[in-house]
Amino acid sequence: MKVALFSALPLAGAFSSGFPPSFSRPSSTTLKSTATTASDEFVVACVGDLHMDPRKMEDYYTGREQFIPILEEAKAKHGNVALCSLGDLGESKPVKIDTTELFAGTTACHELAAEFLGSFGVPYEVIGGNHDLEGLDEFATDAENLELFLRAHGKPTPHFSRQIAEKTLLVGMTSTLFRDAQYTSHEVTVDVAQMEWFEQTLIDHSADDGWRIFVFTHAPPNGSGLRVLQENHVVNGCCWLNHSNDKQCRKFIELVREHRCIKAWFSGHFHLGQDYQDSITFPTIDPKDGPYPNRGSCIFVQTSVMRGGTSRDGRQQSRLIRGNKDGFEICTVDHQKEGAIRVDATITYSGCNNEVAVYNHKETDEDSKLFKVYEPSRGDALHEPDPGYIPYKEDGRLVVDELCTKETRVWWNMACGRVLGMLNGMLIEYDPSTLAPLGLVVGADELGGKRVAVIDSGLEECVITSAENGMEGADCGGDVGREQAVIVYNDDHEGQVIVVQPNEDGSYWRKIVRNKMVRMKESRRIKAAKLFAKELLDEKDEDGESDAEPQVVSTWGPYTSVSGTAKKTGVAGLTAPARV
Repeated sequence: MKVALFSALPLAGAFSSGFPPSFSRPSSTTLKSTATTASDEFVVACVGDLHMDPRKMEDYYTGREQFIPILEEAKAKHGNVALCSLGDLGESKPVKIDTTELFAGTTACHELAAEFLGSFGVPYEVIGGNHDLEGLDEFATDAENLELFLRAHGKPTPHFSRQIAEKTLLVGMTSTLFRDAQYTSHEVTVDVAQMEWFEQTLIDHSADDGWRIFVFTHAPPNGSGLRVLQENHVVNGCCWLNHSNDKQCRKFIELVREHRCIKAWFSGHFHLGQDYQDSITFPTIDPKDGPYPNRGSCIFVQTSVMRGGTSRDGRQQSRLIRGNKDGFEICTVDHQKEGAIRVDATITYSGCNNEVAVYNHKETDEDSKLFKVYEPSRGDALHEPDPGYIPYKEDGRLVVDELCTKETRVWWNMACGRVLGMLNGMLIEYDPSTLAPLGLVVGADELGGKRVAVIDSGLEECVITSAENGMEGADCGGDVGREQAVIVYNDDHEGQVIVVQPNEDGSYWRKIVRNKMVRMKESRRIKAAKLFAKELLDEKDEDGESDAEPQVVSTWGPYTSVSGTAKKTGVAGLTAPARV
Protein backbone atom coordinates (compact mmCIF):
# COMPACT_ATOMS: atom_id res chain seq x y z
CA MET A 1 0.00 0.00 0.00
CA LYS A 2 1.40 3.37 -0.99
CA VAL A 3 0.38 6.21 1.34
CA ALA A 4 1.72 9.74 0.95
CA LEU A 5 1.85 11.30 4.42
CA PHE A 6 4.30 14.00 3.34
CA SER A 7 4.13 15.63 -0.07
CA ALA A 8 7.08 15.09 -2.38
CA LEU A 9 8.03 18.72 -2.92
CA PRO A 10 10.14 19.76 -5.91
CA LEU A 11 13.66 21.02 -5.33
CA ALA A 12 13.66 24.73 -4.63
CA GLY A 13 17.38 25.19 -5.15
CA ALA A 14 20.60 23.32 -5.82
CA PHE A 15 20.46 21.38 -2.54
CA SER A 16 17.03 22.23 -1.14
CA SER A 17 15.29 19.03 -0.10
CA GLY A 18 11.78 20.11 0.75
CA PHE A 19 11.71 17.57 3.60
CA PRO A 20 9.57 18.16 6.68
CA PRO A 21 11.43 19.15 9.86
CA SER A 22 13.92 16.55 11.01
CA PHE A 23 13.18 14.33 14.00
CA SER A 24 15.50 15.49 16.77
CA ARG A 25 17.32 12.85 18.77
CA PRO A 26 19.26 12.96 22.03
CA SER A 27 23.04 13.21 21.81
CA SER A 28 24.46 10.36 23.86
CA THR A 29 26.50 7.26 23.16
CA THR A 30 23.82 4.76 24.25
CA LEU A 31 20.28 5.78 23.42
CA LYS A 32 17.03 4.24 24.58
CA SER A 33 13.73 3.99 22.78
CA THR A 34 11.41 7.00 23.01
CA ALA A 35 8.86 4.68 24.64
CA THR A 36 9.37 2.48 27.65
CA THR A 37 11.68 -0.42 26.80
CA ALA A 38 9.64 -2.60 29.13
CA SER A 39 7.84 -3.62 25.95
CA ASP A 40 9.58 -6.48 24.19
CA GLU A 41 8.25 -5.54 20.73
CA PHE A 42 10.25 -3.42 18.30
CA VAL A 43 10.43 -2.38 14.64
CA VAL A 44 13.56 -1.19 12.81
CA ALA A 45 13.67 0.12 9.25
CA CYS A 46 17.04 -0.44 7.57
CA VAL A 47 18.04 1.37 4.37
CA GLY A 48 21.09 0.47 2.30
CA ASP A 49 23.43 2.63 0.21
CA LEU A 50 21.46 5.82 -0.53
CA HIS A 51 23.95 7.61 -2.82
CA MET A 52 21.66 10.63 -2.74
CA ASP A 53 21.67 12.96 -5.73
CA PRO A 54 19.75 16.22 -5.23
CA ARG A 55 18.77 16.11 -8.91
CA LYS A 56 17.11 12.70 -8.59
CA MET A 57 14.96 12.69 -5.46
CA GLU A 58 11.84 10.89 -6.67
CA ASP A 59 12.83 7.40 -5.51
CA TYR A 60 13.78 8.71 -2.07
CA TYR A 61 10.42 10.42 -1.63
CA THR A 62 8.66 7.25 -2.74
CA GLY A 63 10.67 5.01 -0.42
CA ARG A 64 10.08 7.29 2.55
CA GLU A 65 6.32 7.47 1.93
CA GLN A 66 6.17 3.67 1.78
CA PHE A 67 7.97 3.34 5.12
CA ILE A 68 6.10 5.99 7.10
CA PRO A 69 2.80 4.08 7.58
CA ILE A 70 4.77 1.07 8.85
CA LEU A 71 6.69 3.19 11.32
CA GLU A 72 3.64 5.17 12.42
CA GLU A 73 1.78 1.96 13.19
CA ALA A 74 4.71 0.73 15.31
CA LYS A 75 4.93 4.07 17.13
CA ALA A 76 1.24 3.88 18.04
CA LYS A 77 1.47 0.25 19.14
CA HIS A 78 4.60 0.22 21.32
CA GLY A 79 6.92 3.10 20.40
CA ASN A 80 10.05 0.97 20.10
CA VAL A 81 10.96 2.02 16.59
CA ALA A 82 14.02 3.39 14.80
CA LEU A 83 15.59 3.87 11.37
CA CYS A 84 19.14 2.69 10.58
CA SER A 85 21.10 3.84 7.54
CA LEU A 86 24.06 1.71 6.37
CA GLY A 87 26.01 4.64 4.92
CA ASP A 88 27.31 5.71 1.51
CA LEU A 89 24.93 8.63 1.71
CA GLY A 90 25.89 10.66 -1.37
CA GLU A 91 26.46 10.18 -5.08
CA SER A 92 30.16 9.82 -5.90
CA LYS A 93 29.82 12.14 -8.92
CA PRO A 94 29.55 15.89 -9.51
CA VAL A 95 25.93 17.07 -9.16
CA LYS A 96 26.35 20.74 -10.06
CA ILE A 97 27.07 22.28 -13.45
CA ASP A 98 30.61 23.53 -14.12
CA THR A 99 32.29 21.65 -11.27
CA THR A 100 34.27 18.45 -10.89
CA GLU A 101 33.63 18.24 -7.14
CA LEU A 102 32.15 14.91 -6.08
CA PHE A 103 28.96 15.20 -4.02
CA ALA A 104 29.74 12.30 -1.65
CA GLY A 105 31.24 13.32 1.68
CA THR A 106 30.59 17.06 1.30
CA THR A 107 28.76 19.28 3.78
CA ALA A 108 25.87 19.60 1.32
CA CYS A 109 25.71 15.80 1.01
CA HIS A 110 25.54 15.08 4.73
CA GLU A 111 23.09 17.92 5.42
CA LEU A 112 20.78 16.59 2.69
CA ALA A 113 21.07 13.03 4.05
CA ALA A 114 20.42 14.23 7.61
CA GLU A 115 17.27 16.05 6.47
CA PHE A 116 16.07 12.96 4.62
CA LEU A 117 16.75 10.47 7.40
CA GLY A 118 15.24 12.84 9.93
CA SER A 119 12.02 13.18 7.91
CA PHE A 120 10.75 9.64 8.65
CA GLY A 121 9.34 10.80 11.97
CA VAL A 122 11.35 8.37 14.11
CA PRO A 123 14.84 8.44 15.65
CA TYR A 124 17.56 7.47 13.20
CA GLU A 125 21.06 6.06 13.42
CA VAL A 126 23.64 6.19 10.66
CA ILE A 127 27.09 4.70 10.12
CA GLY A 128 29.62 5.81 7.52
CA GLY A 129 30.54 3.78 4.44
CA ASN A 130 33.46 3.93 2.05
CA HIS A 131 32.15 7.07 0.27
CA ASP A 132 31.15 9.15 3.28
CA LEU A 133 34.58 10.76 3.75
CA GLU A 134 35.00 11.51 0.03
CA GLY A 135 34.68 15.29 0.33
CA LEU A 136 38.15 15.67 -1.19
CA ASP A 137 37.81 19.26 -2.42
CA GLU A 138 36.29 20.53 0.82
CA PHE A 139 38.32 18.70 3.48
CA ALA A 140 42.07 18.14 3.60
CA THR A 141 42.01 15.21 6.02
CA ASP A 142 39.85 12.26 6.99
CA ALA A 143 39.62 13.67 10.52
CA GLU A 144 38.08 16.93 9.27
CA ASN A 145 35.64 15.06 7.03
CA LEU A 146 34.67 12.69 9.86
CA GLU A 147 34.04 15.62 12.20
CA LEU A 148 31.59 17.06 9.67
CA PHE A 149 29.86 13.68 9.30
CA LEU A 150 29.39 13.40 13.06
CA ARG A 151 28.21 17.00 13.46
CA ALA A 152 25.72 16.82 10.58
CA HIS A 153 24.04 13.72 12.00
CA GLY A 154 24.25 14.65 15.68
CA LYS A 155 26.55 11.73 16.47
CA PRO A 156 28.89 11.96 19.47
CA THR A 157 31.00 9.05 18.18
CA PRO A 158 31.49 7.16 14.90
CA HIS A 159 29.82 4.13 16.50
CA PHE A 160 26.38 3.98 18.05
CA SER A 161 24.44 1.94 20.58
CA ARG A 162 20.66 2.16 20.98
CA GLN A 163 18.49 0.07 23.26
CA ILE A 164 15.40 -0.48 21.13
CA ALA A 165 13.48 -2.83 23.46
CA GLU A 166 13.95 -4.84 26.61
CA LYS A 167 17.36 -6.54 26.51
CA THR A 168 17.63 -5.64 22.80
CA LEU A 169 20.48 -3.47 21.51
CA LEU A 170 21.23 -1.94 18.12
CA VAL A 171 24.93 -1.19 17.53
CA GLY A 172 26.80 0.18 14.52
CA MET A 173 30.35 1.07 13.46
CA THR A 174 31.65 3.57 10.90
CA SER A 175 34.41 3.41 8.29
CA THR A 176 36.95 6.09 9.24
CA LEU A 177 39.58 5.96 6.46
CA PHE A 178 39.57 7.26 2.91
CA ARG A 179 42.54 9.53 2.16
CA ASP A 180 44.75 7.61 4.59
CA ALA A 181 43.78 4.12 3.39
CA GLN A 182 46.84 1.96 2.81
CA TYR A 183 45.28 0.33 -0.23
CA THR A 184 41.96 1.01 -1.96
CA SER A 185 39.99 3.89 -0.48
CA HIS A 186 36.84 1.82 -0.91
CA GLU A 187 37.83 -0.69 1.74
CA VAL A 188 35.47 -0.30 4.70
CA THR A 189 37.80 0.17 7.66
CA VAL A 190 36.60 0.20 11.26
CA ASP A 191 39.32 1.70 13.47
CA VAL A 192 40.82 -0.05 16.48
CA ALA A 193 39.01 2.15 19.00
CA GLN A 194 35.61 1.13 17.59
CA MET A 195 36.63 -2.54 17.47
CA GLU A 196 37.64 -2.44 21.13
CA TRP A 197 34.38 -0.67 22.02
CA PHE A 198 32.41 -3.31 20.11
CA GLU A 199 34.12 -6.19 21.89
CA GLN A 200 33.54 -4.60 25.29
CA THR A 201 29.87 -3.99 24.39
CA LEU A 202 29.49 -7.70 23.66
CA ILE A 203 31.13 -8.62 26.96
CA ASP A 204 28.86 -6.24 28.87
CA HIS A 205 25.68 -7.53 27.15
CA SER A 206 26.10 -11.29 27.16
CA ALA A 207 23.65 -13.88 25.87
CA ASP A 208 23.67 -15.53 29.28
CA ASP A 209 22.17 -12.31 30.69
CA GLY A 210 19.46 -12.41 28.03
CA TRP A 211 20.81 -9.72 25.68
CA ARG A 212 20.15 -9.72 21.95
CA ILE A 213 22.33 -7.51 19.74
CA PHE A 214 21.69 -6.39 16.15
CA VAL A 215 24.78 -5.05 14.35
CA PHE A 216 24.92 -2.56 11.46
CA THR A 217 28.02 -1.92 9.30
CA HIS A 218 28.44 -0.77 5.73
CA ALA A 219 30.26 -3.90 4.55
CA PRO A 220 29.79 -7.38 6.02
CA PRO A 221 32.49 -9.24 7.94
CA ASN A 222 34.58 -12.02 6.43
CA GLY A 223 32.77 -15.30 7.08
CA SER A 224 29.26 -13.93 6.61
CA GLY A 225 28.68 -16.09 3.52
CA LEU A 226 26.80 -13.30 1.73
CA ARG A 227 26.86 -12.98 -2.05
CA VAL A 228 29.69 -10.78 -3.28
CA LEU A 229 30.83 -9.34 -6.62
CA GLN A 230 33.85 -11.18 -7.96
CA GLU A 231 34.58 -8.63 -10.69
CA ASN A 232 34.44 -5.66 -8.35
CA HIS A 233 34.87 -6.10 -4.61
CA VAL A 234 36.88 -9.35 -4.64
CA VAL A 235 39.55 -8.31 -7.13
CA ASN A 236 39.92 -4.88 -5.50
CA GLY A 237 40.16 -6.23 -1.96
CA CYS A 238 37.17 -4.40 -0.48
CA CYS A 239 34.55 -7.10 0.19
CA TRP A 240 34.82 -7.37 3.95
CA LEU A 241 35.35 -5.12 6.94
CA ASN A 242 39.07 -4.30 7.29
CA HIS A 243 39.68 -6.54 4.30
CA SER A 244 43.41 -5.91 3.80
CA ASN A 245 44.38 -6.54 7.44
CA ASP A 246 44.35 -10.31 8.02
CA LYS A 247 44.08 -10.16 11.79
CA GLN A 248 41.45 -7.42 11.97
CA CYS A 249 39.46 -8.88 9.06
CA ARG A 250 39.17 -12.22 10.88
CA LYS A 251 38.43 -10.61 14.26
CA PHE A 252 34.78 -9.84 13.50
CA ILE A 253 33.75 -13.42 12.73
CA GLU A 254 35.74 -14.60 15.75
CA LEU A 255 33.66 -12.26 17.93
CA VAL A 256 30.47 -13.58 16.31
CA ARG A 257 31.50 -17.15 17.13
CA GLU A 258 32.42 -16.24 20.70
CA HIS A 259 29.47 -14.00 21.62
CA ARG A 260 26.12 -15.59 20.93
CA CYS A 261 24.33 -12.40 21.93
CA ILE A 262 24.85 -11.25 18.31
CA LYS A 263 21.59 -12.26 16.65
CA ALA A 264 21.78 -10.43 13.31
CA TRP A 265 24.25 -8.35 11.28
CA PHE A 266 23.00 -6.00 8.54
CA SER A 267 25.20 -4.60 5.75
CA GLY A 268 24.99 -3.00 2.31
CA HIS A 269 27.94 -2.10 0.07
CA PHE A 270 27.27 -4.53 -2.81
CA HIS A 271 24.17 -2.82 -4.29
CA LEU A 272 22.57 -6.23 -4.81
CA GLY A 273 18.92 -7.10 -4.30
CA GLN A 274 17.28 -9.17 -1.58
CA ASP A 275 15.68 -11.85 -3.77
CA TYR A 276 18.64 -14.23 -3.62
CA GLN A 277 18.63 -16.81 -0.87
CA ASP A 278 22.27 -15.99 -0.06
CA SER A 279 21.29 -12.38 0.66
CA ILE A 280 20.53 -13.89 4.10
CA THR A 281 22.74 -16.55 5.71
CA PHE A 282 21.98 -18.57 8.83
CA PRO A 283 24.29 -19.56 11.70
CA THR A 284 23.55 -23.23 11.13
CA ILE A 285 21.97 -25.36 8.41
CA ASP A 286 20.46 -28.80 8.08
CA PRO A 287 23.35 -31.33 7.93
CA LYS A 288 21.88 -32.78 4.74
CA ASP A 289 22.46 -29.42 3.05
CA GLY A 290 26.15 -29.12 3.88
CA PRO A 291 28.82 -28.58 6.54
CA TYR A 292 28.26 -26.49 9.67
CA PRO A 293 28.98 -22.84 8.70
CA ASN A 294 30.25 -21.78 12.16
CA ARG A 295 28.59 -18.37 12.40
CA GLY A 296 27.71 -18.33 16.10
CA SER A 297 24.07 -17.32 16.59
CA CYS A 298 24.13 -14.61 13.93
CA ILE A 299 21.93 -14.13 10.86
CA PHE A 300 23.83 -12.10 8.22
CA VAL A 301 21.66 -9.88 6.04
CA GLN A 302 22.42 -8.04 2.78
CA THR A 303 20.48 -4.80 2.21
CA SER A 304 19.71 -3.43 -1.25
CA VAL A 305 19.27 0.19 -2.43
CA MET A 306 16.39 2.65 -2.64
CA ARG A 307 17.20 4.53 -5.87
CA GLY A 308 17.04 2.74 -9.20
CA GLY A 309 20.17 4.35 -10.65
CA THR A 310 22.34 2.86 -7.91
CA SER A 311 21.22 -0.78 -8.25
CA ARG A 312 23.49 -3.40 -9.85
CA ASP A 313 20.67 -5.84 -10.57
CA GLY A 314 17.61 -3.64 -11.00
CA ARG A 315 16.19 -4.24 -7.52
CA GLN A 316 15.07 -1.35 -5.27
CA GLN A 317 14.55 -2.74 -1.78
CA SER A 318 15.10 -2.03 1.91
CA ARG A 319 14.91 -4.13 5.07
CA LEU A 320 12.38 -4.21 7.90
CA ILE A 321 12.99 -5.96 11.24
CA ARG A 322 10.02 -6.86 13.43
CA GLY A 323 10.82 -8.51 16.74
CA ASN A 324 9.71 -9.44 20.25
CA LYS A 325 10.87 -11.64 23.13
CA ASP A 326 10.29 -14.81 21.11
CA GLY A 327 12.30 -13.90 18.00
CA PHE A 328 12.20 -11.65 14.95
CA GLU A 329 11.31 -11.44 11.27
CA ILE A 330 13.55 -10.13 8.50
CA CYS A 331 11.44 -8.57 5.76
CA THR A 332 11.87 -6.90 2.40
CA VAL A 333 10.17 -3.60 1.62
CA ASP A 334 9.96 -3.60 -2.18
CA HIS A 335 10.02 -0.05 -3.48
CA GLN A 336 9.14 -1.21 -7.02
CA LYS A 337 5.93 -2.87 -5.75
CA GLU A 338 4.38 0.06 -3.87
CA GLY A 339 6.22 -0.80 -0.68
CA ALA A 340 4.94 -4.38 -0.45
CA ILE A 341 6.28 -6.21 2.61
CA ARG A 342 7.61 -9.74 2.13
CA VAL A 343 8.76 -11.88 5.06
CA ASP A 344 12.12 -13.38 4.03
CA ALA A 345 13.15 -15.20 7.21
CA THR A 346 11.65 -16.01 10.60
CA ILE A 347 13.94 -16.54 13.58
CA THR A 348 12.63 -18.09 16.81
CA TYR A 349 14.75 -18.01 19.97
CA SER A 350 15.25 -21.36 21.70
CA GLY A 351 17.07 -20.23 24.81
CA CYS A 352 19.72 -17.50 25.12
CA ASN A 353 22.32 -19.15 22.90
CA ASN A 354 20.34 -20.79 20.12
CA GLU A 355 17.57 -20.11 17.65
CA VAL A 356 15.63 -21.74 14.85
CA ALA A 357 15.74 -19.90 11.53
CA VAL A 358 13.49 -20.56 8.53
CA TYR A 359 13.61 -19.07 5.02
CA ASN A 360 10.19 -17.76 4.00
CA HIS A 361 11.22 -16.67 0.51
CA LYS A 362 12.61 -19.07 -2.07
CA GLU A 363 15.11 -18.00 -4.69
CA THR A 364 13.85 -18.28 -8.27
CA ASP A 365 15.76 -19.88 -11.14
CA GLU A 366 16.36 -16.41 -12.57
CA ASP A 367 17.80 -15.19 -9.27
CA SER A 368 20.20 -18.12 -8.98
CA LYS A 369 21.88 -17.28 -12.28
CA LEU A 370 22.86 -13.77 -11.27
CA PHE A 371 26.17 -12.94 -9.58
CA LYS A 372 26.69 -16.47 -8.30
CA VAL A 373 30.06 -16.63 -6.59
CA TYR A 374 31.65 -20.00 -5.92
CA GLU A 375 33.13 -20.49 -2.47
CA PRO A 376 35.07 -23.66 -1.61
CA SER A 377 33.68 -26.04 1.00
CA ARG A 378 36.15 -27.90 3.20
CA GLY A 379 33.56 -30.42 4.37
CA ASP A 380 33.36 -31.93 7.84
CA ALA A 381 32.83 -35.29 9.54
CA LEU A 382 29.61 -35.77 7.59
CA HIS A 383 30.60 -34.23 4.27
CA GLU A 384 33.44 -34.56 1.78
CA PRO A 385 35.14 -31.42 0.47
CA ASP A 386 33.43 -30.04 -2.60
CA PRO A 387 34.42 -31.52 -6.00
CA GLY A 388 36.79 -28.63 -6.71
CA TYR A 389 39.25 -29.65 -3.99
CA ILE A 390 42.61 -30.93 -5.30
CA PRO A 391 44.82 -33.11 -3.07
CA TYR A 392 48.60 -33.43 -3.44
CA LYS A 393 50.14 -36.36 -5.30
CA GLU A 394 52.49 -38.87 -3.70
CA ASP A 395 55.51 -36.96 -4.97
CA GLY A 396 54.32 -33.88 -3.06
CA ARG A 397 53.28 -31.96 -6.15
CA LEU A 398 49.91 -30.54 -7.02
CA VAL A 399 48.94 -30.05 -10.66
CA VAL A 400 45.71 -28.61 -12.02
CA ASP A 401 44.87 -31.18 -14.67
CA GLU A 402 43.07 -28.80 -17.02
CA LEU A 403 43.99 -25.66 -18.87
CA CYS A 404 42.81 -22.56 -17.05
CA THR A 405 39.50 -21.24 -18.39
CA LYS A 406 36.59 -19.27 -16.97
CA GLU A 407 34.89 -22.59 -16.16
CA THR A 408 37.77 -23.95 -14.04
CA ARG A 409 36.72 -24.24 -10.38
CA VAL A 410 39.38 -25.82 -8.19
CA TRP A 411 41.09 -25.05 -4.89
CA TRP A 412 43.83 -26.39 -2.64
CA ASN A 413 45.68 -25.83 0.63
CA MET A 414 49.23 -24.52 0.69
CA ALA A 415 51.63 -25.99 3.26
CA CYS A 416 51.91 -22.56 4.89
CA GLY A 417 48.17 -22.59 5.65
CA ARG A 418 47.07 -20.30 2.81
CA VAL A 419 44.30 -21.39 0.45
CA LEU A 420 44.37 -20.75 -3.30
CA GLY A 421 41.88 -21.59 -6.02
CA MET A 422 40.68 -20.74 -9.49
CA LEU A 423 37.44 -19.02 -10.44
CA ASN A 424 36.29 -17.12 -13.54
CA GLY A 425 39.69 -17.64 -15.15
CA MET A 426 41.54 -16.05 -12.22
CA LEU A 427 43.75 -17.37 -9.43
CA ILE A 428 42.16 -16.29 -6.14
CA GLU A 429 43.24 -16.46 -2.51
CA TYR A 430 40.65 -17.57 0.07
CA ASP A 431 40.59 -17.03 3.82
CA PRO A 432 41.89 -20.21 5.51
CA SER A 433 39.24 -20.12 8.25
CA THR A 434 36.07 -19.08 6.41
CA LEU A 435 37.10 -19.87 2.80
CA ALA A 436 35.69 -16.48 1.82
CA PRO A 437 37.41 -14.90 -1.22
CA LEU A 438 40.16 -12.45 -0.28
CA GLY A 439 41.54 -11.19 -3.57
CA LEU A 440 43.13 -11.61 -6.96
CA VAL A 441 46.48 -13.40 -7.30
CA VAL A 442 46.83 -13.84 -11.09
CA GLY A 443 44.41 -12.28 -13.55
CA ALA A 444 42.63 -14.06 -16.38
CA ASP A 445 44.67 -12.06 -18.90
CA GLU A 446 47.84 -13.76 -17.65
CA LEU A 447 46.39 -17.15 -16.68
CA GLY A 448 44.13 -18.08 -19.59
CA GLY A 449 45.21 -21.18 -21.53
CA LYS A 450 47.99 -22.03 -19.08
CA ARG A 451 48.41 -24.59 -16.30
CA VAL A 452 49.03 -24.14 -12.58
CA ALA A 453 51.12 -26.35 -10.31
CA VAL A 454 52.48 -26.27 -6.76
CA ILE A 455 55.94 -27.77 -6.25
CA ASP A 456 58.35 -28.09 -3.35
CA SER A 457 61.03 -25.41 -3.48
CA GLY A 458 63.04 -26.05 -0.31
CA LEU A 459 66.37 -27.82 -0.86
CA GLU A 460 67.62 -30.52 1.48
CA GLU A 461 70.80 -28.63 2.29
CA CYS A 462 68.97 -25.31 1.94
CA VAL A 463 71.95 -23.60 0.28
CA ILE A 464 71.64 -20.62 -2.06
CA THR A 465 74.68 -20.15 -4.26
CA SER A 466 74.99 -16.65 -5.62
CA ALA A 467 77.74 -14.24 -6.52
CA GLU A 468 75.43 -11.26 -6.13
CA ASN A 469 76.01 -8.79 -3.33
CA GLY A 470 73.34 -9.05 -0.67
CA MET A 471 72.69 -12.78 -1.12
CA GLU A 472 75.47 -14.03 1.14
CA GLY A 473 74.40 -16.02 4.18
CA ALA A 474 70.91 -16.61 2.81
CA ASP A 475 71.11 -20.33 3.64
CA CYS A 476 67.86 -21.59 5.17
CA GLY A 477 66.40 -18.08 5.48
CA GLY A 478 62.75 -17.74 6.46
CA ASP A 479 60.45 -20.04 8.39
CA VAL A 480 61.50 -23.60 9.03
CA GLY A 481 59.02 -25.92 7.32
CA ARG A 482 57.88 -27.05 3.94
CA GLU A 483 58.58 -24.44 1.30
CA GLN A 484 56.56 -24.36 -1.91
CA ALA A 485 56.39 -22.50 -5.19
CA VAL A 486 53.21 -21.72 -7.13
CA ILE A 487 54.02 -21.80 -10.85
CA VAL A 488 52.13 -20.98 -14.03
CA TYR A 489 53.37 -22.59 -17.22
CA ASN A 490 52.50 -23.14 -20.86
CA ASP A 491 51.28 -26.52 -22.06
CA ASP A 492 53.51 -26.44 -25.15
CA HIS A 493 56.62 -27.20 -23.03
CA GLU A 494 58.64 -24.27 -24.39
CA GLY A 495 60.13 -23.72 -20.97
CA GLN A 496 58.23 -20.55 -20.09
CA VAL A 497 57.36 -20.63 -16.39
CA ILE A 498 56.01 -17.87 -14.14
CA VAL A 499 56.71 -18.11 -10.40
CA VAL A 500 53.95 -16.50 -8.33
CA GLN A 501 55.82 -15.03 -5.38
CA PRO A 502 53.89 -14.44 -2.12
CA ASN A 503 53.73 -11.04 -0.47
CA GLU A 504 56.05 -10.18 2.41
CA ASP A 505 53.36 -11.12 4.94
CA GLY A 506 52.95 -14.57 3.37
CA SER A 507 49.66 -13.82 1.65
CA TYR A 508 49.29 -14.18 -2.11
CA TRP A 509 46.47 -11.85 -3.15
CA ARG A 510 47.73 -8.71 -4.82
CA LYS A 511 46.97 -5.50 -2.99
CA ILE A 512 47.23 -3.64 -6.27
CA VAL A 513 44.81 -0.74 -5.83
CA ARG A 514 46.18 2.20 -3.85
CA ASN A 515 43.97 4.77 -2.23
CA LYS A 516 42.15 7.34 -4.33
CA MET A 517 44.37 10.27 -3.34
CA VAL A 518 47.46 8.46 -4.63
CA ARG A 519 45.71 7.41 -7.85
CA MET A 520 44.48 10.96 -8.50
CA LYS A 521 48.05 12.26 -8.24
CA GLU A 522 49.27 9.50 -10.55
CA SER A 523 46.59 10.42 -13.11
CA ARG A 524 47.65 14.07 -13.01
CA ARG A 525 51.28 13.04 -13.62
CA ILE A 526 50.24 10.95 -16.61
CA LYS A 527 48.19 13.84 -18.00
CA ALA A 528 51.15 16.21 -17.60
CA ALA A 529 53.44 13.69 -19.31
CA LYS A 530 51.04 13.40 -22.26
CA LEU A 531 50.99 17.18 -22.68
CA PHE A 532 54.79 17.26 -22.52
CA ALA A 533 55.09 14.45 -25.08
CA LYS A 534 52.59 16.19 -27.38
CA GLU A 535 54.70 19.33 -27.28
CA LEU A 536 57.76 17.30 -28.33
CA LEU A 537 55.86 15.67 -31.20
CA ASP A 538 54.54 19.05 -32.37
CA GLU A 539 58.06 20.50 -32.37
CA LYS A 540 59.27 17.68 -34.65
CA ASP A 541 56.34 18.03 -37.04
CA GLU A 542 56.88 20.42 -39.94
CA ASP A 543 53.43 21.98 -39.54
CA GLY A 544 53.83 22.25 -35.79
CA GLU A 545 50.77 20.08 -35.13
CA SER A 546 51.41 16.34 -35.07
CA ASP A 547 48.54 13.86 -35.45
CA ALA A 548 50.46 11.19 -33.55
CA GLU A 549 49.22 10.21 -30.11
CA PRO A 550 51.80 10.26 -27.30
CA GLN A 551 52.62 6.84 -25.86
CA VAL A 552 52.85 7.27 -22.10
CA VAL A 553 53.28 4.41 -19.63
CA SER A 554 53.91 4.33 -15.89
CA THR A 555 56.17 2.16 -13.75
CA TRP A 556 55.77 1.36 -10.08
CA GLY A 557 57.88 -0.13 -7.33
CA PRO A 558 58.93 -1.64 -5.18
CA TYR A 559 60.00 -5.08 -6.45
CA THR A 560 60.92 -6.36 -9.91
CA SER A 561 63.46 -9.13 -9.19
CA VAL A 562 65.13 -11.29 -6.50
CA SER A 563 68.35 -9.33 -6.77
CA GLY A 564 69.89 -7.94 -3.61
CA THR A 565 71.32 -4.99 -5.54
CA ALA A 566 69.17 -2.36 -7.24
CA LYS A 567 70.71 -2.31 -10.72
CA LYS A 568 67.64 -2.18 -12.96
CA THR A 569 64.21 -0.62 -12.77
CA GLY A 570 62.82 -1.60 -16.17
CA VAL A 571 59.58 -3.57 -16.39
CA ALA A 572 60.03 -6.47 -18.81
CA GLY A 573 57.73 -6.15 -21.80
CA LEU A 574 56.73 -2.61 -20.87
CA THR A 575 59.75 -0.32 -20.47
CA ALA A 576 62.35 -2.99 -21.21
CA PRO A 577 62.53 -5.98 -23.61
CA ALA A 578 60.28 -8.89 -22.67
CA ARG A 579 61.95 -11.90 -21.06
CA VAL A 580 59.34 -14.44 -22.23
